Amino acid sequence: MVSNSTTSPRLMRPAAGKRPVGGEVDRVDPTKKQKIDFLSSEATGGGATTANGSGYGCGNGKAPMTAAAAGGSSQDIDEDLHSRQLAVYGRETMRRLFASSVLVSGMNGLGAEIAKNLVLAGVKSVTLHDLGNVELWDLSSNFIFSEDDVGKNRALASVQKLQELNNSVVISTLTAELTKEQLSDFQVVVFTDISLEKAIEFDDYCHSHQPPIALIKSEVRGLFGSVFCDFGPEFTVFDVDGEDPHTGIIASISNDNPALVACVDERLEFQDGDLVVFSEILGMAELNDGRQRKVKNASPYSFMIEEDTTNYNTYEKGGIVTQVKQPKVLNFKPLREALKEPGDFLLSDFSKFDRPLLLHLAFQALDKFILELGRFPVAGSEEDAQKLISLVSDINNSLEDGRIEEIDQKLIRSFAFGARAVLNPMAAMFGGIVGQEVVKACSGKFHPLFQFFYFDSVESLPSDPLDPSDLKPLNSRYDAQISVFGAKLQKKLEDAKVFIVGSGALGCEFLKNVALMGVCCGNQGKLTITDDDVIEKSNLSRQFLFRDLNIGQAKSTVAASAASLINPNLHIEALQNRASPETENVFDDTYWENLSVVINALDNVDARLYIDQRCLYFQKPLLESGTLGAKCNTQTVIPHLTENYGASRDPPEKQAPMCTVHSFPHNIDHCLTWARSEFEGLLEKTPAEVNAYLTSPSEYTSAMKNAGDAQARDNLEHVLECLDKERCETFQDCVTWARLRFEDYFANRVKQLTFTFPEDAVTSNGTPFWSAPKRFPLPLQFSADDPTHLQFVMAGSILRAETFGILIPDWVKTPKKLADAVNNVEVPDFQPKRDVDIVTDEKATSLSTASIDDDAVISELDDDTNYHMDLIAGLANMRAGNYSIPEVDKLMAKFIAGRIIPAIATSTAMATALPLFSIAEPVPPKVIKHQDMNWTVWDRWIVRDNPTLKELLLWLKSKGLSASSISYGSCFLYNSMIPSHKDRLGRKMVDLVREVAKTELPPYRRHFDIDVSCEDDEDNELIFLRFLYIS
Repeated sequence: MVSNSTTSPRLMRPAAGKRPVGGEVDRVDPTKKQKIDFLSSEATGGGATTANGSGYGCGNGKAPMTAAAAGGSSQDIDEDLHSRQLAVYGRETMRRLFASSVLVSGMNGLGAEIAKNLVLAGVKSVTLHDLGNVELWDLSSNFIFSEDDVGKNRALASVQKLQELNNSVVISTLTAELTKEQLSDFQVVVFTDISLEKAIEFDDYCHSHQPPIALIKSEVRGLFGSVFCDFGPEFTVFDVDGEDPHTGIIASISNDNPALVACVDERLEFQDGDLVVFSEILGMAELNDGRQRKVKNASPYSFMIEEDTTNYNTYEKGGIVTQVKQPKVLNFKPLREALKEPGDFLLSDFSKFDRPLLLHLAFQALDKFILELGRFPVAGSEEDAQKLISLVSDINNSLEDGRIEEIDQKLIRSFAFGARAVLNPMAAMFGGIVGQEVVKACSGKFHPLFQFFYFDSVESLPSDPLDPSDLKPLNSRYDAQISVFGAKLQKKLEDAKVFIVGSGALGCEFLKNVALMGVCCGNQGKLTITDDDVIEKSNLSRQFLFRDLNIGQAKSTVAASAASLINPNLHIEALQNRASPETENVFDDTYWENLSVVINALDNVDARLYIDQRCLYFQKPLLESGTLGAKCNTQTVIPHLTENYGASRDPPEKQAPMCTVHSFPHNIDHCLTWARSEFEGLLEKTPAEVNAYLTSPSEYTSAMKNAGDAQARDNLEHVLECLDKERCETFQDCVTWARLRFEDYFANRVKQLTFTFPEDAVTSNGTPFWSAPKRFPLPLQFSADDPTHLQFVMAGSILRAETFGILIPDWVKTPKKLADAVNNVEVPDFQPKRDVDIVTDEKATSLSTASIDDDAVISELDDDTNYHMDLIAGLANMRAGNYSIPEVDKLMAKFIAGRIIPAIATSTAMATALPLFSIAEPVPPKVIKHQDMNWTVWDRWIVRDNPTLKELLLWLKSKGLSASSISYGSCFLYNSMIPSHKDRLGRKMVDLVREVAKTELPPYRRHFDIDVSCEDDEDNELIFLRFLYIS
């Protein structure tokens, strides 16, 4: 650090807080294919949102409409704990959740999952209701219970472990018969194990209650599940999709009837019928009146408005068009009516278009079966299955309209056999769905299920018919699962060898699920989980295996211990290694070859692709999933049956041109990108360069001069400035530095820009230079009376003082004293320069974020005590002020600048449940054909005899293939276009790898592998083929 001493001066980076750095944190978009987002928001997205955008949806007045009514202000939300959830819901929805009371009746596996998700979300209170006692049967689906709980009331046995998830939620129990009058204490009531007769009685009460009480009825029966929602006769959805309103930058508006509006830059997302408002238009100012106008004839870059602009002023330039999101009123039917007239069902699989109506009858028939016999159908009992089929037929025949022509008896038989079982993956999936429906009912955010949803996964059953004897209970904790899949499959699960990569939100859910299912719980079973990250406070709202006392501890170790408490038979090893090329000595060839399946619980694409390549290489199945707010995706990768994860990629994110970020921003994202870049330069890169200079001044100076490029010159200039005219020795020097930075960034640079390109400047072809999307900037005038200006100086001076090791005085946090210090700063007048080169080429993109140390930066930006985000938000918002761009608060700035991924527990539950029992129609791998041979990316030729290069070429020739090149990694072992390579024909292939590529076989590898690029007899280039040489 720099001190007043003359010995060993050093610069240091500002303190990053106490939070440990490292691991894979939520910072990149983890989703690749949005496949099942309807489960979370009914075919709508759920991206990041600000504090606006949600109102109380059921119109019952029970959830307060103001922060004061909710018991406080926005500061009452613990942003460290709920940051990822806030990014999905916004503050208003969170306040409504915090004020909502929910009843969960039926604490089977499904009830436990629903309660878990609600407690993590932070509702005001959860009341658990159940009359029954814990049975051994429950342990295969309920993570709350242990064998010690058998015989205890299910609701009472659930309280302690649920309370550990969130001490802010009041958890209580009811263990007697419910009366409908008791339901008036809740905003939402959820039933998971209730007769149809009682459900109709309760729903009639809730539907007619003033204000209405939202009722959700859900069941999981083996591989079948259902959800019914009734949120009252008039339920208002205030935010249908949770997305930010769409906007467009106007390029032109015609004087026509109707008027044509053309936009520039990105594609428009408007649809016919959308309402929009206009602002900042020059010329045709009549449209700036704030009135909503309807869109029609929408296209990617233009639309029309139903308005006659013939006599309006002529459009000149500028203007923003913004979508006005409209509320939607839903008229729910009570259960009594909906059973007879269910309306349209929400489909989960379009190949099962006629399935929901059959399941609608099957669940009613099951209720009649239980009512008549007082029990569930017995697994494997053909008599019980026929009884249920008969009941389904009777109900179908009683229908006046919409009868099913032919009942699928095989499906009903499968339904009957598993009717008693609550399977863990099904419970987890439906727990996520129902938990999200409760949030919708409490807040009016996201479109709810309307009104029935049915799901089945009969394709998960073994292809061969199961022997009824294989379905009989064994008096084990897995009996429910055995009743569906059989004891033989259960044994395979117990002896599996599984690798879970990552133990964050996805990892915790996967770990819980496999423990309950008995995976790796047999004598031959082994589960390895690895994660090099540590637990942070923001993890606790989703990563439910962690507690406050675990903050700072290794995720994998804590998660493994928690999973062992769920199932003591689990054979698990926790590691803190990042799965990467650098750790292939840990996860070596023998390790991979012995695996049964790999589960990705990662949050970044690069890590996913690495694991995918390892699974491809070793021919291992991969379960892949990811979440983004209320959206989630799953992909099951099976060798030779499906394509691998890396076979399809989303297009890269569009980067703003460098000139846009540096000089012509037109949205807050541009401002935050610039702010983060400046933050890095001021507080990370420059101190590092200074320290390199101080270590060896002559060598550093010589290296910079010899480099001769602009970057080297800038580095040297910044180093000398930092040690000379910008050197800080007192805290007043730091205040001066911050105040002058303000003047440079937000006044002088803008004055120079507008001097170089005045408002009336034109381009070389005569068009106005300041045309959309460019916004003409205005300099800011510093004022010590402006709290945002003073906050910027405070954050900047504190971080500068930390860099130089200067003691930070207490008075810096007193506005009056800080203002006095700022007013003592002498600010020189600015004179614009001529012939300044300002980049305007939009083809030059901004610097890649890959050059930034993301792990360190994100961890620092996630800490609200170190002033990093204060400075970045200040930089961004001041710059936004220059360009008349709407500002954002510090929390939203953190989401954008820190690239924090929105996340909620309900989406995580769904994303980790589906891969364990269901696979969508598989996408087959691409097939390469040559003569009578076919192969895919999964196939390879294995050569064991270590042939010579010539022998290998002749062998390929015999198959009609001509090798144009053979390589090992990036090193060519043979290229047909290089004459000297003919001298290698007599060499053994393994010797060529060792001598030409300078590579020795590591002790943890069992083979070399090379890539061969071939052409067929007609000179058609074929894909690379892989050969493995077994050592």
